[in-house]
Amino acid sequence: MTNEAKISFWRVQARMMAAQPIRYGVALFLWIGIWTMPVLVGLIAARFFEALVDGVDRNGVAMAVVALFGYAAFRAVFIVLGMRNHASLLFRAGNTMRRNLLVRIYELPGAVGTSETPGQIVSKFRDDTEHIVQPFDLFVDFVGGIVSGTISFAIMYSIAPTTTLIVAIPVVVVGVVANRTGGLVRRYRTVARDTTEAITGFLGETFGAIQSVKVAGAESHMLSRFNSLNNERRLAMIKDRTLTSVLEATFRSTVNVGTGIVLLLAAGTLNATGSSGMSLAQFALFVYLLALVTDSAYFYGVYIARSKQGSVSMERLSAVMAGQPWQRIVKSTELGLDSDTPTAPPYVGVPEPFESLSIRGLTFHYGDTHHGIDDVDLDIAAGEFVVITGRIGSGKTTLVRTILGLLPRDSGTITWNGEEVNEPSTWCVPPRVAYTPQAPKLFSMSLRENLILGSDLESGRLDESIYIATMEQDIEAMTGGLETMIGPRGVRLSGGQIQRSAAARMLTRPAQLLVLDDVSSALDVETEQTLWRRLSETRKGVASLVISHRHAALARADRVIVMENGRIVAVGTASELTKTSETFQAIWEGPKKGTRRNGSSHA
Repeated sequence: MTNEAKISFWRVQARMMAAQPIRYGVALFLWIGIWTMPVLVGLIAARFFEALVDGVDRNGVAMAVVALFGYAAFRAVFIVLGMRNHASLLFRAGNTMRRNLLVRIYELPGAVGTSETPGQIVSKFRDDTEHIVQPFDLFVDFVGGIVSGTISFAIMYSIAPTTTLIVAIPVVVVGVVANRTGGLVRRYRTVARDTTEAITGFLGETFGAIQSVKVAGAESHMLSRFNSLNNERRLAMIKDRTLTSVLEATFRSTVNVGTGIVLLLAAGTLNATGSSGMSLAQFALFVYLLALVTDSAYFYGVYIARSKQGSVSMERLSAVMAGQPWQRIVKSTELGLDSDTPTAPPYVGVPEPFESLSIRGLTFHYGDTHHGIDDVDLDIAAGEFVVITGRIGSGKTTLVRTILGLLPRDSGTITWNGEEVNEPSTWCVPPRVAYTPQAPKLFSMSLRENLILGSDLESGRLDESIYIATMEQDIEAMTGGLETMIGPRGVRLSGGQIQRSAAARMLTRPAQLLVLDDVSSALDVETEQTLWRRLSETRKGVASLVISHRHAALARADRVIVMENGRIVAVGTASELTKTSETFQAIWEGPKKGTRRNGSSHA
């Protein structure tokens, strides 16, 4: 699950406290006060009963009543302040973890990412963070209960030492049960979280493949699998919730039974005057403080159980960090809660114009396999239109992704204007490079929001990008125009509209090199030719690296790069390669023969 098994929740909690030292310090102060103040009620009540013995002391009774009202008002202020501070504390704790996890996911190579499905990741972001925040929240109650219980125990001991020592028995029982069942709590919680993650991931994958399910007629099989996963989760959750409820009931019952025994013993020593045994006032104080001691024991047991569950969730989250230490999950970070909603930062101009991109000896392999690219050399100059082509699995997409840093290279160098690029994933971005992938992703927002993605664009640049991508007629035909909601993953758009929307989104970003992975595979010939013509007319001097098998792109290319088995096997213009490369000849002639095998857009 993680490279650091059984993470101690005490360490996690210490890190979370260090991330918000002032807020947590205030929380401890306020909640210790809230938990400790009830001791005053017991002392006031004892004074009240003393005033009733041997005649009514009106002054004493009046002072006790006034003191109770003052106590209530003072404690109410503490509770309001405590709740206000605690809401901010817990909100920041949970969202700090979510932000740090998201930052780490963004740091990973874009084409690799995590090994988990989006549904599984959502489950961890939503539930596991909450399961860590819960014991973090309970800790202030735990500490407050310990302080309150200790003070109460000391006062009780001064009244009836022997009887008070018996109170420790249920406290010890609760502690033993909480610690002895820790392994069982961890095991049940791990299974419960894994089954929840499995069904969440399954739902995410299912909704992302509705068309495939319907085409294959696999609805009944999908429902059967869904029911099976649901049943597994149901059984796991029943065990987890039942164990939690049984433990909490055990803690409460233990302290209640202990309380009853202690009360019986204390009642036997009751004496109205206190001449031999406890007085009425002492008995009232003893009974009241006994509840505070037993409550602290109950919260101790609950906290220990929740902290075991929290450590399971932290181990699950640490797996998302992909080799980074778990401490980064709870590291303090700026959430921007006290500032205006941020906008996308403006693009900073490149210090010097683009002249060339040179690739030497670029190599990448998937895992321990031989699949990937080997020893690739490639040069692209400013203004060039370079097309990469090849059969299925020849390494076209892998090459582009490795150049852009979306896959981690095994060896080789990448230089931009003669300067070596050590981190292509952060270098090959706007305003240097803009990219449209083979399978572009759109979001469940309006078409306009998908194109600008939070950027503050001038309307002229957006209109130009739409024009180049040949989207203007499609948008005019839409009822809402640019404000049309396109549905989850752009489901309301055709395949060609999705590709051209992604191309328009790329073109709204300033770039000196455009990288397009098979962006025209779903376009008709006329639309594709229009797209390439408009691109060359409006973006003069901008280099283009295009993956394609289509004649319109191949014929227009300044150079065509032919790949086979992860290597470049031929370079030249289309007219030259039809005479010198058998691989290219097969690709060029494929569409004419009505076949798509060698003309597939997959790499």
